[in-house]
Amino acid sequence: MATLLYRLGRASFRRRGLVVVLWLVALVALGVAAAAFRGPSSSDFSIPGTESQRAIDTLRQEFPEASGATGTIVVVAPPGRQLAADRAVVGQLVREASTLPGVVGAVDPFQSRSVSPDGRYALVQVQFAEQSDAVTEEQRAAYERTGAAAEAAGLQVAHGGEVMSAAPEVGGGEAIGVVVALIVLFLTFGSLVSAGMTMLNALIGVAAGMAGLFALSSVVELTSTAPVLALMLGLAVGIDYSLFITSRHRQNLLGGVDPEESAGRAVGTAGSAVVFAGITVIIALAGLSVVNIPFLTVMGLAAAGTVAVAVLVAITLLPALLGFVGLRVLPRRRRANPVADTGRPFGARWAEIVIRLRVPVLLVGVLGLGALAIPAADMRVALPDASTSPVGSPERAASDLITAGFGPGFTGRLALVVTSDAPQTTARIATEVTAALQGTPDLIAVSPPTPSRDQRTALLAVIPRTGPTDDATETLVHEIRDRVARFDGVALTGATAVGIDVSAKLSDAMPIYLLLVVGLSVLLLMLVFRSILVPVKAALGFLLTVGATFGLTVLVFQQGHLAGAVGLDTPGPLVSFLPILMIGILFGLAMDYEVFLVSRMREDFVHGDTPRQATVNGMAHGARVVTAAALIMTAVFAGFILIDDPVIKSMGFALAVGVAIDAFVVRMTLVPAAMSLLGRAAWWLPRPLDRVLPNVDIEGEGLRHHLAGAEESGRDPVRV
Repeated sequence: MATLLYRLGRASFRRRGLVVVLWLVALVALGVAAAAFRGPSSSDFSIPGTESQRAIDTLRQEFPEASGATGTIVVVAPPGRQLAADRAVVGQLVREASTLPGVVGAVDPFQSRSVSPDGRYALVQVQFAEQSDAVTEEQRAAYERTGAAAEAAGLQVAHGGEVMSAAPEVGGGEAIGVVVALIVLFLTFGSLVSAGMTMLNALIGVAAGMAGLFALSSVVELTSTAPVLALMLGLAVGIDYSLFITSRHRQNLLGGVDPEESAGRAVGTAGSAVVFAGITVIIALAGLSVVNIPFLTVMGLAAAGTVAVAVLVAITLLPALLGFVGLRVLPRRRRANPVADTGRPFGARWAEIVIRLRVPVLLVGVLGLGALAIPAADMRVALPDASTSPVGSPERAASDLITAGFGPGFTGRLALVVTSDAPQTTARIATEVTAALQGTPDLIAVSPPTPSRDQRTALLAVIPRTGPTDDATETLVHEIRDRVARFDGVALTGATAVGIDVSAKLSDAMPIYLLLVVGLSVLLLMLVFRSILVPVKAALGFLLTVGATFGLTVLVFQQGHLAGAVGLDTPGPLVSFLPILMIGILFGLAMDYEVFLVSRMREDFVHGDTPRQATVNGMAHGARVVTAAALIMTAVFAGFILIDDPVIKSMGFALAVGVAIDAFVVRMTLVPAAMSLLGRAAWWLPRPLDRVLPNVDIEGEGLRHHLAGAEESGRDPVRV
């Protein structure tokens, strides 16, 4: 592996003009394809095989006019005044909403009895023909403009419902992370050229990956969070991978190596670590597809694709750019005397302190991270609803008014779908179902059935007493399903039921996912490090990281402690897919730092150092660059906390905290303590396994023999 990448690095350095042109052509082609074929994003969190999804599919087939997105216009009279006095104004609003483009119809609240007991609040239900993903911005804007006459009459009008859900926008806030990353790169390298080149390389990779993703969006349905996740990861790992290779190239130059040879060796050694670290991340993300949840599969594969592009860019485009900048990759003061002694690095001094205090360091680290993980025991998950949207947003305003006028259950109404082959049978079952639900705890009401045109399908609205994310609502969903289980052709759905089914399916899939991803990654690390204990130690360290990360995320986003510090308006359950998604991402990123640090320890151990000295040397060479990489990745992820969308905000927070904990506590502190404690046993591998496992040569031993043979024969090592 190292020899192959060495050849690739030198070839890219030599033919740098061609490599840059090829990447620019690819970038332009992908950009044109993205502009031509970009499709709409989706907020569909459906899961095939669940009851709620079966009900939705039935509606789409048998009752299409009721299967589109719904809107809810809330009309509120001033205190001391009732809407009955403004019935004509409300009727005008209903007619206005009925004529909107894309709307099937709107229901008068006085006819549907959607007026609050005090007469001040009314709900105008608006039915759209298409799902919320297919509703255009023009249609949504027209919907939001309705009610001007009602407002002129002194009424308050708010617009909510499914139709208001839109893809989160990536604004300028997350660019702060990029600026911080550029500053860290400059402080690390001491050269604006190095910092700018590394950032440029990463941005080109992100642009290519995102353009390719959008080019496929017309044939693959992207969830609204998939592009944001892909951007988040692609940018973070792109910067880090370029940073590692550039850092090794600079070390080679400071050792007196020719620039072309230096670039080849950097790609051959650090590039090998980049490739295997990237493969680990890709395995963790692509592994999400095994749980058979479409939206999660798309998110994982989209992010894995951008990571793969980041790896390709790092091992091909980066050495080409290094060829253009030459010795300017070094600080100006070092170019005249690149081999000057720079003194004992901080990483070596830190490693010696950690090794000397390894037992108390391990105890404090493990117990401290364990304490941070305690809040995770109370973690609750659900799909997001309007009650947790940012304060001031239209959907949040409508949700708050509905809760004030009718109660929290009206913000997450359930729907019973009854279908049969005959209208009479459907009507009979609907009546029996309504009777069976009488007296159900926490159930306010079941509406009269609304039949389809052929009357073979009926829709019954079910009003819970509690909000969509309340534990009592989940209990109610299970109780309703138990009571109607004896009826054929009856299924319960609605956003709340979908969320409960999603959470249950994800919980069932978690053990399978963990077994697959952790198992494959441990095998990969065993192959890389030729050790049993190092991969096991890496996996155990990850468990500490993920436990502490979820504990802090629950503490802030669910329990509300320090919520104001991250701009969170309303605490609530974590989004259903956050745990499994974060486990996959954090595991991949955690193994990144494990590979970068421990591969250098392995390299020095293989070449004769004692285990203790190899650990110190590995930290001496890797601590500075891993610190910079972790700061950059944390800054990039933290930038997404500034996005208003609570789902993206929680993802950015969890990733930023997880990376910081894993890099600085687990990898930079606990790993050297554990490695020194294990000694030579850390590198033990049973002889049968040693014979079976192929040697991937990540530490460059084979590359050194290759270069030595080329030097003796006087031939070009690229062609040997």
